[in-house]
Amino acid sequence: MIITLQRELAESLRGEIAAFLGTLGFSTTAVTTQSASYLVCIGGREVDLRQVHRLQGVLDVHRVTDVYKLVSRKWRVEPTRIDLGDGVQIGEGSHTIIAGPCSIESEEQVQATVDFLVEHGVGAMRGGTFKPRSSPYSFRGLGLEGLKMFSSIARAKKVKVVTEVLDASQIADMMPYVDVFQVGARNSQNFSLLDELGKVDKPVLLKRGLSGTLEELLQSAEYIFARGNEKIILCERGIRTFEKAYRNTLDLNAVPYLKEKSHLPVVVDPSHGVGIRRFVPQMAMAGLMAGADGGLVEIHQRPEEALSDGAQTLSFEESSHLFRQLERLYRIRSE
Repeated sequence: MIITLQRELAESLRGEIAAFLGTLGFSTTAVTTQSASYLVCIGGREVDLRQVHRLQGVLDVHRVTDVYKLVSRKWRVEPTRIDLGDGVQIGEGSHTIIAGPCSIESEEQVQATVDFLVEHGVGAMRGGTFKPRSSPYSFRGLGLEGLKMFSSIARAKKVKVVTEVLDASQIADMMPYVDVFQVGARNSQNFSLLDELGKVDKPVLLKRGLSGTLEELLQSAEYIFARGNEKIILCERGIRTFEKAYRNTLDLNAVPYLKEKSHLPVVVDPSHGVGIRRFVPQMAMAGLMAGADGGLVEIHQRPEEALSDGAQTLSFEESSHLFRQLERLYRIRSE
């Protein structure tokens, strides 16, 4: 059960509500987010919700049987829409492209990419400055100084910065330069990191784990929400299966399932999902037609020279063609 409380509710009254629920067998957890105050109630016996609704300080009550509560669509029927500012929104009713290189490499690269995105009306750029690599000898990013450079160039053109955070200790230093914190597949169940991201007032793009189930993804999102951050974007990026013909298996079944089970926006990352450049446009379009609210695409001015993930990265020419195709397909999907 989820109870929405009056925003400025006296602690004494909040305690009385929790005590009453305790007599019904419920354990309660208080959650205060950017927009509301809640009590998440676990256990207990069958109760007439009207009995709870009549309590002083209670605005609304919903019965939620899912193991994940706050991210469930059973209590919030209207989908969450996240406003990044400057006309960039992610949620139902749009298909938002987030494009950029796997790794931020140089000032020249960032400037060229930002100019390209602005020219094509793309308002958000992805790019890693802290890179988790399978090999310790691979390029691991330019770090905080690279992020500062990336942010300065992108924000000068009102392009939003989407970048990966690897550890809770990085959050404070990154905060002034980030518009969306990305949690990569390897950190999808790093609960100490998720807890800390729940305390910040910045959107979090949460990727599905390498072998994670959809319920595990939603439970990870619940960690962030339960700590106070409602601004969460779910990302299907492919999972590891027995198939070796391509990098991952992009599970597009996940898109309609997640949108039915959760009120959070859902985006698709076809670049990591398939890992083969010539297949990325097809899978990006498939993600859109599956109902995704947006897509992450890796692009680079010269993919063959990229310091990471060049094999799955589109050139500017290929990206330009894809953006036009996505725009046409979105009009068809919206009819």
